[in-house]
Amino acid sequence: MEDKYDGIRAQAHVAGGEVKFFSRTRDEITESFPELPDALAGLPQDAILDGEIVAWKPAARQARPFSVLQQRLGRKKVSDKMLREVPVAFLVFDVLYAGGELVIDRTLRERARILDELLAAERKTIHHRDAETRRKTGQGNFVFEDQDADHAMAAASLIIRAPVFRAESPDELEELFAAAQERGNEGLMIKDLNSAYTPGKRGKSWLKMKRELATLDVVVTAVEYGHGRRVGVLSDYTFAVWDGNKLVNIGKAYSGLTDDEIAEMTRWFLEHTTEDQGFRRVVEPKIVLEVAFNNMMQSDRHESGYALRFPRIVRLRPDKSAEEADTIERAHEIFVAQTTVQGKP
Repeated sequence: MEDKYDGIRAQAHVAGGEVKFFSRTRDEITESFPELPDALAGLPQDAILDGEIVAWKPAARQARPFSVLQQRLGRKKVSDKMLREVPVAFLVFDVLYAGGELVIDRTLRERARILDELLAAERKTIHHRDAETRRKTGQGNFVFEDQDADHAMAAASLIIRAPVFRAESPDELEELFAAAQERGNEGLMIKDLNSAYTPGKRGKSWLKMKRELATLDVVVTAVEYGHGRRVGVLSDYTFAVWDGNKLVNIGKAYSGLTDDEIAEMTRWFLEHTTEDQGFRRVVEPKIVLEVAFNNMMQSDRHESGYALRFPRIVRLRPDKSAEEADTIERAHEIFVAQTTVQGKP
């Protein structure tokens, strides 16, 4: 098993000394992380690596909260200041292709051996990225041809084999889980050593172990029609908390309710629409939901000043009136508690 990191899932594609990074949505994100390609360009063979890009504390060798990494996302050009203040690392936990062979059908145990050998191998000398980027990242004013040891050291600080742990009992598992959270990570990924790599889905061989930080009772303020099998029903809910005597939006969720509940709520929302915007409807603020989430970030996306990461609906709360929903003060308390646990950015 490995820690469950709070970053962005990414693949590194290494071919002929060139390195490109792609997100799980298949978007190329290399430009947002210009310090990473050179650290992998010297691999002795072409490869596709799977891992997580995280904001990184080099001295502590720990990941920082996702809200810190968010500053690096979507940038075509990363400033000198940003490279210094928000360093990143690529935590590698799997290999999909190596040595001219697709290895996803091999067991995780075999892939782990291939990955360890690949990352431990002596790197080739590659120097197609300019020294200015290396200077900005604080990785040293080295020249690859003459200082391969410095290059290897710099690469090791940016490309890290995700540590692997084993548990033989529930008590050991609980200890590893607590230790992962102490390191500021979300929890654990529990993986079957005999599992193949299944693109696009985790399956039962890879289990995520984590606990939500907290839940909020929120009021639905707007709804949207869904996609796929939920076309024709209002299944995407925007929700809010109280700021004094007004509601301020804090998030949006579309998972957690059953089809029957969504059908029932669709009928209610259609009857209680205050503004029909076509695909989206503003509704009477009377429906209360309990929502869970991974963490809370400061954000100008919503009027509340916060955004929830991976929110999902726990249940409808017909037992609560809208006036009993949570407040912005409660949201702030959760944010502060989360920051205390994870450590200051």
